[in-house]
Amino acid sequence: MEIHQLQMLRELGDLGSVKAVAETLMVTPSAVSQQLALLQKSVDVPLTRKEGRALVLTDAGRVLAEAGAAVVNAMADARAAIGAYHDAPDAPVSVSAFHSAGQALFAPLAALLASDGGKSPRLRLSDEDVAQEDFPGLAARYDLVLAHRMDNSPSWPEDKVAVLPLADEPLDVALPADHPLASRRELEPSDVVGESWVTSRDGYSPADVLAAVVAVSGRPAEVLHRINDYSTVAALVSAGGAIGLLPRFTARRVLDAGVLLRPLSGVNSVRKIDILARPETLKRKSVMTVCESLQTVMTELVELSSPRSPN
Repeated sequence: MEIHQLQMLRELGDLGSVKAVAETLMVTPSAVSQQLALLQKSVDVPLTRKEGRALVLTDAGRVLAEAGAAVVNAMADARAAIGAYHDAPDAPVSVSAFHSAGQALFAPLAALLASDGGKSPRLRLSDEDVAQEDFPGLAARYDLVLAHRMDNSPSWPEDKVAVLPLADEPLDVALPADHPLASRRELEPSDVVGESWVTSRDGYSPADVLAAVVAVSGRPAEVLHRINDYSTVAALVSAGGAIGLLPRFTARRVLDAGVLLRPLSGVNSVRKIDILARPETLKRKSVMTVCESLQTVMTELVELSSPRSPN
């Protein structure tokens, strides 16, 4: 039983296919299959089973994968203890973010790190807008994963990923600047449920908040448009004919004078923005430098993004 075999088993549990494991570890699928077969020979219980076309872990496989993660983490501790000085401050760090976080944070993050005269980590940035339950799996492909979940939804699986809180971000009601409700400082579900709406597809934060508005009000909402891109939502709201829900901080760059945000009371409209990472990844100095920079950028964004006051 080798550490790299345990690592492959762990990746299979997170990624769900031999091909995805091979791509992540930059080896051939046949090499992954061979190592998993050798690992299987070292134990007397099945570690994997076929489920349709997917190869999934058995209960025993999951137990061994979790133990393997602990071994990998322990090895990272040992390497950190004897060789932390080898971790170059300009080592590359890969970061993924859901779309609105990427729009709001990537440019200022890159600018902040570039201001250090080339001594900061080299960023590798990607956008990944996935369902909430799929964010932890991205930690197999990226050093840092910017993820979001509604405040009242299940927590991240902290047995698989470390969680660094970044911000609690409310979703506010987005109104045309000349809307009759624009003079209000705060809105309740009964104020807005009867409006025409632009919201996200089901399974994303705006749709979740609108569902809560409907539940509290006891009245249906008229949804005209289902759009996930916040810049498009803001443009439609500015054009009139519909209201929407936009995140207070990360949508700031897509707003114009034709759109006003108003806080929504009476329902839980807060989503958590967190950094997810494998525990061993956070032992790298370059990765922690990027984490600290992300926290700085987000703090500045929050300070700039208080709700606009009525005229």
